[in-house]
Order: sequence, then C-alpha cells, then structure tokens
Amino acid sequence: SGVKPWRSRRMTQVYDMSDPAKPVFIRNFGRPGDEPGAKGNVPMTLHGPISTGPKGNRIYFGYGTSLSGSLQIVDREKLLNGPKEPTPQNLQYPVVSQLDLSAFNGAHTTMPLLGMPIAEFQKDKVGARRDFVMIVNEQIQLECLEARQMVFFVDITSETRPFSVSNFNVPESPGGYCSRGGRFGAHSSNENMPPMYDKRVAFVTWFNAGVRALDIRDPYSPKEIGYYIPAISEKTDKRCVKTPEGERCKVAIQSNNVEVDDRGYIYVVDRADTGVHILELTGSAREVANFK
Repeated sequence: SGVKPWRSRRMTQVYDMSDPAKPVFIRNFGRPGDEPGAKGNVPMTLHGPISTGPKGNRIYFGYGTSLSGSLQIVDREKLLNGPKEPTPQNLQYPVVSQLDLSAFNGAHTTMPLLGMPIAEFQKDKVGARRDFVMIVNEQIQLECLEARQMVFFVDITSETRPFSVSNFNVPESPGGYCSRGGRFGAHSSNENMPPMYDKRVAFVTWFNAGVRALDIRDPYSPKEIGYYIPAISEKTDKRCVKTPEGERCKVAIQSNNVEVDDRGYIYVVDRADTGVHILELTGSAREVANFK
C-alpha cells in the first residue's frame, strides 16, 4: 500500500529478508510521479511484481489492473543497489523497458514465460526459443459495466522492445455471463510453474466463468483446453449493482485466485465466500501437461 509522503496508494517497498525476524529496509520504488513532491497526475498504481531472482536478474511489474495498464521490466540488481534517492532519474534507472497497454486494459499479473520453444520455428536459424510475459488484466465492475479484461501475451525476446502478439478471452455467449451477476472477466494466473506445467499449461481465473486452463506451448496462439466453474453454495455471497430502478443483487461464483502445487493440484479461491476448490487436470487437457 502507499507510504507517506509518496503519492501512490500502491507502490513497492524492498526489504532484505535474510533474517525474517529482522527485516532490513532497502528502498521505496515507484514510477516517476509517485515520488514525494512530484506534481501533476499520479501514475496508475502497482498491483504486483514477479521476480526471477538473482540468476534471472529481472522483475516484472504490473500497473493499472483495469485501466491504462503497463508492463515494466526492471533490472533486479540495479533496483537493489542503484541510487535510492526518489528522483525521477533514479526511479527510471533500473527500468529495462515499459509497455503501455490500452486506456481500458490493465496489468494485474505479469507472469514471465521465458525460453519458450516454439514448434513452428524449430527449423528457423533464429528465434526458435523466445521469451514472453503473460499479462492478466483484472475485471473490476460487475455485470460487464466496463471494458472486457482479458489475457495478453507479450513477446519480450528483445526485451527493450516488447510487443503484444496474442490474447485470450472467454466468450460471453453461450454462457450468458454478463447476466449471471458479479464480475465477468479475467483476474489472475498461477505463479508457480512446476515441471508438469512449465512452458505448457497456465491457469487463469475468470470470476463468474470459473478457472480456465490454457495451452501456452505456442504463446502466439493460446488455446483453452479445459475449465471448471464451481457450483453456488449456501455460503456464496450476493453482488449488487445500482440501477435507475434501485439496487439489483445476484448470487454468483467469483473465482478470484488460482495456484498450483508441485504435484499438479490446482487451488481456486472464491471472492464471494464460496470457499476453496482443489482440482486436477483430466482427460485430453492432462495430456498437454507433462505428468510422469
């Protein structure tokens, strides 16, 4: 969350956690315009970073969630050891590149998919392996009262020149998701990539459309290979929107977060109090993964 006197309500703080009982503060970090004393509009807020650690030396930041989003690629070493005084120049120093999204799409989760072998290009002299970031937007408004938030795949093989190459969306029809109640659109993906899923399968929550399993072996053409929509229970909470006739409330599944463990089990948490569902990949979808 925000730290006074920084201007952003969501930003980055970096700590040395070598001794978890005694965290050591390293620095605050944000984008130019976030820093104390800046003027003008405040940049869109951070949602979260994903780090590749010391070996990969990159951190992928997602800003905006549902509006005017950005993917920011940051040099981890420069972030930790570079100049820390919060000036626009110092905040820009560790940034490798930034890709600004459209005015009505954000960046909730920015998941790196590095060293992807592309089957179509295996006979090409250059480019048989490529690097990507899977950007998942976050749907905010209920019942389709904003632009659809989706999944975008960004080619970062030339990381100073990132560009979007494909997207994935769940069609509204025939499921009639806009009228089911609650949010309909993307939210987040798994961030753990155990061997059976690495470079092969990703999972994305879609609120009232449940969790979707994607074949990501070709990020230029991602394909849905399975989905699961939990059933409403007596614990599922309602979601309400205001209309000229008054408040309209509906009870709807709101699959919010998804993660996988090293055995390949899939955990889906519901935003509307339905609870946790533990799933496994089955059938032809399981064949895309690399279970041994």
